[in-house]
Amino acid sequence: MTKKTPTSMGGKAAIAGAIGSAAIAAAVLYANRRKDKKEAAKASPPPKQKPETD
Repeated sequence: MTKKTPTSMGGKAAIAGAIGSAAIAAAVLYANRRKDKKEAAKASPPPKQKPETD
């Protein structure tokens, strides 16, 4: 069995569109993950002093 690749321009455009859509989705996910890490790094660190207890 051999895979049949589309020979028409419409088929090639559909494949290119699918690849482009996947690339855009991956870029958006990557950017959101970086943004989340950056915001987490800005959060105030926990206090170094232990709370006083009786």
